[in-house]
Amino acid sequence: MILVTGGTGLIGSHLLFHLVSNGKAVRSNYRTKKSIEKVHMVFEYYTESPNKLLEQIEWVKADLTEPGVLECLFIGVEQVFHCAALISFDPKDFKLLELTNVEGTANVVNLCLKHGIKKLCYVSSIAAIGPSLGKKEVTEENEWNESKASVYGITKYQAELEVWRGSQEGLSIVIVNPGVVIGPGFWKSGSGSFFTYASKGKKYFIPGGTGFVSIGDVIGAMTQLMESNIQTERFILVNENLTYEELFKKIAPKLNVDPPSNKVSKVMIECFWRWDWVRSHVFGKRRKLSKVMAKSLFNREIYISDKIKSTLEFDFEDLDNAISFCCEKFTDRS
Repeated sequence: MILVTGGTGLIGSHLLFHLVSNGKAVRSNYRTKKSIEKVHMVFEYYTESPNKLLEQIEWVKADLTEPGVLECLFIGVEQVFHCAALISFDPKDFKLLELTNVEGTANVVNLCLKHGIKKLCYVSSIAAIGPSLGKKEVTEENEWNESKASVYGITKYQAELEVWRGSQEGLSIVIVNPGVVIGPGFWKSGSGSFFTYASKGKKYFIPGGTGFVSIGDVIGAMTQLMESNIQTERFILVNENLTYEELFKKIAPKLNVDPPSNKVSKVMIECFWRWDWVRSHVFGKRRKLSKVMAKSLFNREIYISDKIKSTLEFDFEDLDNAISFCCEKFTDRS
């Protein structure tokens, strides 16, 4: 039996499809029945019989922050893919991020140890590696700098420490640090928001850039690592390093719209994050852009995936194919 936490998210849902399609016995947690509908939608992108595969998953209602309820997930399990996480860059959410990402991961690690789980794969993020320092390329050996990290990145880094702690106590682990994951199904969040934004024919793009990777490559790397003898290692998963301008130039033509052509100026960003702070503290609105995130928009980060390539002889797919597939599914979503 394989356990997938966060099976109703982008990575988790695609991982579930891969596992059940290959005849694996799978269990996953969920919080609401509505969230399982999103998994059904993702399955529809890849098969004409989504219900048949969905019925093969053993669903258990459980929250990562409740160890007593969570324990039933681990009975009879040999491998765990820990994909669950809260994603927010609003400093006001720091305590909630700590609860879900750090304490939730600690709970998973503790239960893996208690139940003798053979191997744990933790899905972290390049946000837990941090930005390049001195314009250097970022590798797994990058020096952590909390002062330049988002609240999300800080909690993912702290969650990794919990996973490393588990390895010191005898748990076999691997960690993956994906870049921005390109995959269909969640059009209002993550990389999906790029497709939604581009489809509206927007005129502005933000400066800077980061690392991108297809959902297929993330799932492929995770499953290969779990099937291997590799342990106590972390791997950056980035196929291409793109500016946001370059990304929109790839997406927009496939949606039959013009790509954004005007770069948001530094003055506009500086003004916006300050106004965003005011509206948050005075009017109680949710933050859209923190100071740390605003500063990061001026940088183009370059992430290197040589380690996964050499360790597994892993070949990344053409990112353009993944973008084309997402554009096709975005267009057909209605």
